Amino acid sequence: MDYGKTLNLPQTDFPMRGNLPQAEPKVQAWWDEIDIYEQVQAKAKGKPKFILHDGPPYANGDIHIGHALNKILKDMIVRYKSMRGFDAPYVPGWDTHGLPIEQAIANGGKVDRKKMSVPEFREYCKEYALTWVEKQKKQFKRLAVRGDWKRPYVTLNPEYEAQQIRVFGKMVEKGYIYKGLKPVYWSPSSESALAEAEIEYKEKTSPSIYVAFPVKDGKGKLPQDAAVVIWTTTPWTLPANLGISVHPEFDYAVVEADGRKFVLAQGLLEAAAKEIGWSSYHVTSTVKGAELEFITCKHPFYDRESLVMTGEHVTLEAGTGCVHTAPGHGEDDFAIGQRYNIGVLCPVDDQGKMTAEAPGFEGIFYEKANAPILESLENSGLLLKQGTVNHQYAHDWRTKKPVIYRATEQWFASIDKFRAEMLEQIKNVKWTPHWGEIRLHNMIADRGDWCISRQRAWGVPIPIFYCRACNEPVVNERTIEHVASIFEKEGSNAWFIKDERELLPQNTACPKCGHDHFRKETDIMDVWFDSGSSHAGVLETREDLQWPADLYLEGSDQYRGWYNSSLITGTAVYGQSPYKGILSHGFTLDGEGRKMSKSLGNTIDPNQVCDKLGADILRLWVSSVDYQEDQRISDGILAQTSEIYRKIRNTLRYFLGNLAGFDPAADRVHPSRMNELDRYALIGLNRLNEKVVKAYDEYEFHVVYQSIHHFCSVELSAFYLEIIKDRIYASTPGDIGRKAAQTVLYEALTVITKLIAPILPHTADEVWKHIPGVTEASVQLADMPDADTSIYDELLERKWNQFLEVKNEVNKALEDARNRKVIGNALGAKLDLYPNEETAGLLARFEALDQLFIVSAVQAHPAGTAAPEEAMQLKGLSVAVSVAEGEKCERCWIVTPEVGSSDVHPTLCKRCSDAVSSLPEA
Repeated sequence: MDYGKTLNLPQTDFPMRGNLPQAEPKVQAWWDEIDIYEQVQAKAKGKPKFILHDGPPYANGDIHIGHALNKILKDMIVRYKSMRGFDAPYVPGWDTHGLPIEQAIANGGKVDRKKMSVPEFREYCKEYALTWVEKQKKQFKRLAVRGDWKRPYVTLNPEYEAQQIRVFGKMVEKGYIYKGLKPVYWSPSSESALAEAEIEYKEKTSPSIYVAFPVKDGKGKLPQDAAVVIWTTTPWTLPANLGISVHPEFDYAVVEADGRKFVLAQGLLEAAAKEIGWSSYHVTSTVKGAELEFITCKHPFYDRESLVMTGEHVTLEAGTGCVHTAPGHGEDDFAIGQRYNIGVLCPVDDQGKMTAEAPGFEGIFYEKANAPILESLENSGLLLKQGTVNHQYAHDWRTKKPVIYRATEQWFASIDKFRAEMLEQIKNVKWTPHWGEIRLHNMIADRGDWCISRQRAWGVPIPIFYCRACNEPVVNERTIEHVASIFEKEGSNAWFIKDERELLPQNTACPKCGHDHFRKETDIMDVWFDSGSSHAGVLETREDLQWPADLYLEGSDQYRGWYNSSLITGTAVYGQSPYKGILSHGFTLDGEGRKMSKSLGNTIDPNQVCDKLGADILRLWVSSVDYQEDQRISDGILAQTSEIYRKIRNTLRYFLGNLAGFDPAADRVHPSRMNELDRYALIGLNRLNEKVVKAYDEYEFHVVYQSIHHFCSVELSAFYLEIIKDRIYASTPGDIGRKAAQTVLYEALTVITKLIAPILPHTADEVWKHIPGVTEASVQLADMPDADTSIYDELLERKWNQFLEVKNEVNKALEDARNRKVIGNALGAKLDLYPNEETAGLLARFEALDQLFIVSAVQAHPAGTAAPEEAMQLKGLSVAVSVAEGEKCERCWIVTPEVGSSDVHPTLCKRCSDAVSSLPEA
């Protein structure tokens, strides 16, 4: 007799091992073959929309682990929403303009930028960008990111550029765009103005100098032989000095030190004296800052005056309280310079070299000019102290080189004109995490006007013309729409190919002087204007989407980037935020919490992870972390994730293996016909369902991960599955108890497969093909399950939860007996239980304790019975473990005196003998 044939071993081709790196591409090929995205969208037609708008990654280089985290988070949400009854299309996008692509082309060695026209160079940039779009597309698809990959949005597409031009035009129409001379972040390494979003701060060592400005006219408030002391970390800006700022409310001291007289804020006198090195000093008089207004000093090395002015921006945080003011090199300096009408001097060119307006230093790169400037100060006796300071300094986020403030004529978006509307809109957005609201509010509240012009070639041109006669800018609704319609057909390269007459509507004349000859603006738009217009270029133009989006999901750096620029353009043009919700995530760190860098060799390549472990492992890791904070990832962490994956997969394999021959239509058992254990397991499954769906709704994927993992590895595997194993394997196929257990396994299999589908799509679809009775071709076409709360029974749950506590105690005694070699397998054991009153009452409510404790025999003694010396004292009871009497049944492995009672099956117990006898012969 083949006893094994009744054990219902796996009868499915669901693989024993995951083998994800080889299996996943086959699954993805099948998805492409059946066009799963279109099938999902067809099923969702007419349902409520949920739009997650993709923030476009930059088309330059292979994707990194941060990209993977971001795209997988988006994909999990979209997959969940589509299974939850929403029409949730996902249109991926790419950001394709900007300096890095220009640099890649110029540094590639294949072309000579200087020998080609702007249109030719732009074509190379376009080809480069589109090449990386295709490469990144394959890499994102390998991560199982489901989307409309046939029709992504790309910021260089003509129709997108046309919409961007229209956004700009509407902002012009509302009076939000202007041209002005202002200090802006200037990157000498990029030779372009930058916006705040393009700035990052890094440690830098700078000079730290104290300089004396001799008084020229003290207005009777200061001695004529005194000097005002300033402190600066940018000596190269001294050629641009036109004044000194003091605070009107501060007290300023006239100090005698080293045989000279100096003026500085009394609140900083002690610290400054120590820094400068005055061994002793004497205050001769004090004066309010307001009284110093309009005093003049001599520039330290040029024959001109420096005007003393009063300003609220002066602080007592550091320095001397007397601020060197160069209106061409700072926002506060520019503002106070405008108020006092002292002019703007900016003797630094596009490349960061000093100009002829800085006599003696012309042609020197600004940082290298520090040395000769300090030498000049030293020679004049006006350099009081020279040192260095380490501080956080602004750098170009692309080139990683320091930037400067430089006054140039640029195009700006006036934030002040609609700042209040933006701050109001921020209140209406749902923020995850909640602190995102405060962060963006503060950024919008504090930000200056947006410099939107860039002195580059690869980007969307600013569609403005200038009258050749009077230089009046010409831009209006007619010119904007004419340019937009050309771009829509030909792309923005038309701006650089066509002459002004072709780009302007017929009969265009200068509104100021009537002249009809024009020149084109040569600057392009800030790339943040490109991506910040995506809500108009994508959400408004595609029939499958809608405006505003339900959710934007990006890294926390986008509060100053895409979230910021999108809010500006959305509010400026439509009076409303283009997003209803914001969800932001942190950054990926290595296993030790360090920032990843190629130089440290601690990066994790998502492409390599897919090749080695599989995309589902990477996706499971994403679900496991608290993404709102910075996350750690390493080979070791991924190995741990793989182990968790194996446990989940093996649980699903167990379900499938024990459902062979199970027909859910005919064999399902209603909960009312189940025993308490089965109903308890079913209740637990529905509790899990309820908890996981709620976690998905709240984007708490780590709760999904933890809950499913715990349910599979603890609630099921360590308890229910162990107990029903005997029933599944040993009972006859038609036994109601066996079918009830199979029903629980079937429900668990279908529910858990659906619940993991957004996170582990390859595995879920692989399992789905083998589940009996399913009708959908893919789990992606199934609905997310709803918990059946009607079966909840709190009394039953409390009873079995209490039993679990007792079982855990008993397991300690069994483990101890194994360690002492008293028993081998637990099925070879007999338990003698000596409970207290409470535990005795609980145990009396249960039948078949031997099956529940998974041993061969249990003797529960009355409460108060004295336990033998060898019994292990535990919480609520004492337990004595001994070897069970009888022989081991070859079929169910239970040790019982009944083995051998049947002449037909002498190696089986009575139950197994009866079961085998009832089976038809093979």
